[in-house]
Amino acid sequence: MGNQMTIQAILGRKLGTTSMVRQTGDIDCVTAIVAGPCTITQFKTKDNDGYSAVQIGFEEAKTANKPMSGHLSASGNKFKHLAEVRVPNSQSVEPETENQLNIGQVIDVNSFSVGDRIDVTGYSKGRGFSGGIKRHGFHGGPKTHGQSDRHRAPGSIGAGSTPGKVIKGMKMAGHYGDEKVTVQNLEVVQTDNNRNLIFVKGAIPGARNSIIYLRRSIKDPNNQGLIIELQEPIIEDEVVEEVASVEPQEPAVEEETTAEVKEEPAAEEEPKSQS
Repeated sequence: MGNQMTIQAILGRKLGTTSMVRQTGDIDCVTAIVAGPCTITQFKTKDNDGYSAVQIGFEEAKTANKPMSGHLSASGNKFKHLAEVRVPNSQSVEPETENQLNIGQVIDVNSFSVGDRIDVTGYSKGRGFSGGIKRHGFHGGPKTHGQSDRHRAPGSIGAGSTPGKVIKGMKMAGHYGDEKVTVQNLEVVQTDNNRNLIFVKGAIPGARNSIIYLRRSIKDPNNQGLIIELQEPIIEDEVVEEVASVEPQEPAVEEETTAEVKEEPAAEEEPKSQS
């Protein structure tokens, strides 16, 4: 890759959980992820698409239809999975210089290092049609007082004669799981460049072998890749200029108050001399 830029986001597959011993002797539960390598397939610009982003592809596909083959022809490969990485609109993604990104450039585990904070997005395990106890944590009905076969029933769901209907959004039995979930601010414990592995502290959503999207955490104060740069330096300069313009006025106000205080005793001494 040379001195080219890189994006701190990547696609991968969840392998499973294991334990890892640190040099300090602490044991952490970590999740192993096969991350990348991914290839840049397209640039989204604000002029053409309304926003700035980089599209990456993961896992080579054997076949692809005509539209997808034409779309991926510039990258020189076919991919099973595509994802977009948003970048600030102020940053250019067009390959104008050597330090800019290029179509066909490979993104691998080297984009992350030990100690980085990342956000992991995946789809939770699908649990099919589940009851209220499993889906929402209901406690069920009483076991006695004539309540036969009502131990796991949801109970009353109506709202009386007014409004005379079941309120929309009522917690009931239904499809559970298979939802997009993001776990934020996880720590990268170890990386293996030879096997394209990233070990993340803690649990991440999804079943084994499910597709996972990793990016530099938006809560990481050292993030320099994906977070939109706030105009803090500009705001600080304005505040400094305002303070600098106010400071010279403060001594002038103090001198006026001291002069007034000195004149008041002189006015009080005149009636004393007349008496």
